[in-house]
Amino acid sequence: MTQSDTLPQIADEDALRADLYDFLGLLLASPPRKPLLAQAAALGGDDSDLGQAMQSLARVAKVSTERGVEAEFNALFIGLGRGELLPYASYYLTGFLNEKPLAQLRSDMNARRITRAPNVYEPEDNIASLMEMMGGMIRGRFGAPASLQSQQEFWARHVAPWAGHFYSDLEAAKNSVFYASVGAAGRVFMEIEREGFRMSAA
Repeated sequence: MTQSDTLPQIADEDALRADLYDFLGLLLASPPRKPLLAQAAALGGDDSDLGQAMQSLARVAKVSTERGVEAEFNALFIGLGRGELLPYASYYLTGFLNEKPLAQLRSDMNARRITRAPNVYEPEDNIASLMEMMGGMIRGRFGAPASLQSQQEFWARHVAPWAGHFYSDLEAAKNSVFYASVGAAGRVFMEIEREGFRMSAA
């Protein structure tokens, strides 16, 4: 996704949310290289569900190799013909790729002035792009930072209906080792976001 060069200041809590969205997006966009694996290995956490998920991810990252994680990524998302998982909203919601959820997302992206980067060829409704979009809206990479209501509307329409299911599938996938921990972190984070948005609307 294209973005502006200078980012406005946002609340610390929102910055942490944006960072986690961006981190998940990076891990799911392509196999992580050594610097990103090192970043994952350095994660810490408290006794909360998310903190424990981050600690687990750090432990797995510490013993993971770049080559091993790349092989895992390929088995999960690429494979011979197709990978174990198809990380697209259209597939999860309709059973087919490039369906109505993608068209609806593109319409919302256009309304929010979010455009696909020229070097990205994946359909926009893949999980990595949606994580990046959420992080970008929170931080203001696509204009002014989105209001909490605007974030909630986008999340409810394009992320909530399927992302938790995808992360649970990733956590349980037969080819998942490193990515099982990514799936656990993503699943817990989606639960936290759901509750946070619910409380903000109460």
